[in-house]
Amino acid sequence: MNQRLFVALGATLILLAACSKETNSTAGQPDTETTGTVQAASETTTASATTTGSMGGTATNMTAEDKEFVSRAGMGGLAEVQMGNLALQKASSADVKAFGQRMVTDHSKANEELSQLATAKGLALPTELAGEHKEAFDHLNSLSGADFDKMYMQHMVEDHVKDVSEFEKASTSAQDSDVKGWAGKTLPTLQQHLQVAKEVNGKVK
Repeated sequence: MNQRLFVALGATLILLAACSKETNSTAGQPDTETTGTVQAASETTTASATTTGSMGGTATNMTAEDKEFVSRAGMGGLAEVQMGNLALQKASSADVKAFGQRMVTDHSKANEELSQLATAKGLALPTELAGEHKEAFDHLNSLSGADFDKMYMQHMVEDHVKDVSEFEKASTSAQDSDVKGWAGKTLPTLQQHLQVAKEVNGKVK
């Protein structure tokens, strides 16, 4: 009787030891299904961050006012470059020619920056002059010499007064951080343009 009891107890201990070993072995192995899920989620997050880039967001995240500002700035910048080139051809005043060259140089740079921003947001910028900008360009194109100088500089003063006002507003109230940042970065250049435009305009009146 005692011998049978000892045999039964021995068998029970062997079974318990085997179960314990199997449990420990299983616990030491990673949960491949869970690990794979976490890794996949991590890769997806990384890929998303890479795709978004430093200039995050899309047009859907921008307000109507932000989009309108970008469009107006694109049209205005295009006009400044084309009219600046016109000044290099038609102006008789050295000061007017120099101002026209500055418009071409500064606004070409600003236009490139805006183009990159618009592309990142999925927006298309104007590629041809339209509306009042087209009318002003056509009018200036019909003039030459002193007449051109006067009208061109008058237009530059009026245009930059509007630009400074719009960029000041966008630099503080734009909802999209990239648009706000670009407006704030470009504003000092436009303020300088306005100051010089007033000075040159006073010389050719």
